[in-house]
Amino acid sequence: MTVLIAGCGDLGTEAGLRFAAAGHRVVGWRRSPGKLPPQLEGVAADLTAELPPVPADTDIVVVSPAAGERSEEVYQATYVDGLRNVLDALERDGVQPRRVLFVSSTAVYGEADGGWVDEQSPAEPASPTGRIIRRAEDLLHERVPGSTVLRLAGIYGPGRTRLIDQVRNGTAELPAAPQFTNRIHRDDAAAAIVHLATAVQEPAPVCIGVDSEPADLRDVLLFLAGELGLPEPPTADRESARGGAKRCANALLLSTGFSFEFPTYREGYRAILAGRGERHP
Repeated sequence: MTVLIAGCGDLGTEAGLRFAAAGHRVVGWRRSPGKLPPQLEGVAADLTAELPPVPADTDIVVVSPAAGERSEEVYQATYVDGLRNVLDALERDGVQPRRVLFVSSTAVYGEADGGWVDEQSPAEPASPTGRIIRRAEDLLHERVPGSTVLRLAGIYGPGRTRLIDQVRNGTAELPAAPQFTNRIHRDDAAAAIVHLATAVQEPAPVCIGVDSEPADLRDVLLFLAGELGLPEPPTADRESARGGAKRCANALLLSTGFSFEFPTYREGYRAILAGRGERHP
C-alpha cells in the first residue's frame, strides 16, 4: 500500500519519513521533488495545476498545503483549489483511499479573548485567510465522508526559529498584556499525522494538534532569554492588537493514545537549542 503526501514540504517530508520507517511506500508530490530524501519517491507536482497520476494502491492521502504568501488569492489557490485538485485527481484515477487527512490550522477559530477552544467550539474565523481554510475543510468533508481535518497551531522546530532569532538579535518585545499562544513542534505534528492515519481506527472528523501548554508569549520569550543567557527583552509600549488570543485544548488527540515527544515549549525549544533534529529543504 502507498501513502501519498500532496504538498510534501518540511512537515510532509517529516511525516513521510515516519511513514517510510513504518514500512510504507511513500510518494511525495512537490514542485521540486529532487529535494526530497531518498526514502520518499518524489514526483513533480503543483497542487494548483493538473496533477500526475495517483498510484492505484494508494491507501492513505495526506494533503499538507503551504501558502507562499499571506494573501487571499494565494490561500484560495493553495488550500481550496489545491485540495479540490487532489480530490479530483483521486476521482479521475478511480482511487479510493482508506484515509484522507487534511492539514488545517487553528486559525479557523475566531476566539481572541484568551478563552479555551476544542473541537466542539464554533470555527468562525476572524481573518479572511482563516475563512478560506475553513472553506477547504468543508470541501473535504463534503467530498470525502469519513475524512480527517487536523488543525495545527503554530509549528516550530528545526528551521522554524523565529522567536529564538528575535531574542538573539534583540528585536523581541514582551507583550504589555497577557497574550496566549499555541504551538506544536514539527516532529510532534508529523507524528500526529501518522498516528491519526494509521493507529486510530475511526478518527474524529476534526482534531486539534497542539502541545499540552498554551503559553503566554511573555513566558516563552523570558524562557528563551534565560536559556540563551541573554537579558530579558523589553516590554512593548502598547498592547498588541492580538489581545489574549486563545487557548487550544488537545484532550481529543491525547484520548486516541497519542503521546508528545515535546509536551511543552520548554522541551521543544531546548531540543532546538541543543541542535537536535533535522531541517528539511
